[in-house]
Amino acid sequence: MKAYIFPGQGAQFTGMGLDLYEKSALAQEYFEKANDILGFSITDIMFEGTAEQLKETKVTQPAIFLHSVILAKVLGDDFKPEMVAGHSLGELSALVANGVLSFEDGLRLVSKRALAMQKACEIAPSTMAAVLGLEDHIVEETCAEIDGVVVAANYNCPGQLVISGAISAVEEACRVLTEKGAKRAILLPVGGAFHSPMMEPARAELAAAIEATEFSEPTCPVYQNVTASAVTSSDEIKKNLMIQLTAPVRWTQSIQAMIADGGTEFIEVGPGKVLQGLMRKIDRSVAASGAEMVSF
Repeated sequence: MKAYIFPGQGAQFTGMGLDLYEKSALAQEYFEKANDILGFSITDIMFEGTAEQLKETKVTQPAIFLHSVILAKVLGDDFKPEMVAGHSLGELSALVANGVLSFEDGLRLVSKRALAMQKACEIAPSTMAAVLGLEDHIVEETCAEIDGVVVAANYNCPGQLVISGAISAVEEACRVLTEKGAKRAILLPVGGAFHSPMMEPARAELAAAIEATEFSEPTCPVYQNVTASAVTSSDEIKKNLMIQLTAPVRWTQSIQAMIADGGTEFIEVGPGKVLQGLMRKIDRSVAASGAEMVSF
């Protein structure tokens, strides 16, 4: 079965989407529509902006979403997903790709998500750290022992788990995890504790926007971050998306479930190759590639 996977924050780069814009009239149409919806020229920043400009939360998340979703649209008849999943932000790209959300509604939710997360980051100092070379249960147990908020946030691949929470608690967890044998426990250059209880203000704000958005039945199963299992009910998809910001991204488990359910070919749709790299660490026997713009 053919599975399409969609990247999250961190995959952005200057010039992203420019080749799509230059080669496809359909892509141009969607990019211009996005500028109108967002109320600023995101294409200028994507195509010509600096790395600093692209790192602004209100830009980063919509930029990655647009690159992914517009590439999927341009693939036309070549785009026939039998299962989809997206890493964090990428879940919204996946939901447009499998027909649950319209392009316009998906972009509005991504923009709302980015701004709500930015606000939550400003309420209390918080951060994330990557822990390499330890089993998941050791990281989980250590986080539970630390005073303050620190939780397992992103299960990226075996031996790579990102933790998230208050700065002091994350720093203490890194110290203890290093003592317990972690190859590395390094703070990440992020503005906040994504996928932790510290995102509750953003979760509540985004949940209201999700509640007011129309969700259609999917054309194929989506393996959601919260459940790491196939979901085909629009009501359940909506409910899971509402709690995604404070729940962990179970990426390793999602990919393993997709493979168990018959996924044999995984295609990353969007900027970069981050998910292809994780695929090789989760299961080297499964084919992983990037989407090619063959329909021009």
